[in-house]
Amino acid sequence: MTINETQDEIIEEFELFDDWEGKYEYIIDLGKKLAPFKEEFKTEDHIIKGCQSRVWLHAELNGDNVVFTADSDAIIVKGLISMLVKVLSEHTPEEIINADLYFMEKVGLQQHLAQTRSNGLASMLKQMKTYALAFSALKN
Repeated sequence: MTINETQDEIIEEFELFDDWEGKYEYIIDLGKKLAPFKEEFKTEDHIIKGCQSRVWLHAELNGDNVVFTADSDAIIVKGLISMLVKVLSEHTPEEIINADLYFMEKVGLQQHLAQTRSNGLASMLKQMKTYALAFSALKN
């Protein structure tokens, strides 16, 4: 599935909810379904700077694709990072670097998240693209 197909799928899932209370519960559920994060990666090296909560992100190259794993100590943030992992993981560094992530705006995350959470989401995305840039540079 392409990055845009995954984004469109998330947008469709959010359209099933009439209000933000339901959408928040859905985000929390997504976080609960996030793949387990290895304790060995819960280090300062894997913490995303710029997030109010603690968010850990690990990336590795599996063949030509970047695989992300993540965790957070905050339930909403864990759901947010799970969406980014779902959209960007298992794609090439180039696809990740060039991705236009429109799903966040389409589902209304920017308008409904506190400014600190919105900034944290931007920091998570920036870190994921930074990993992709580093893997891209290694390949060339």
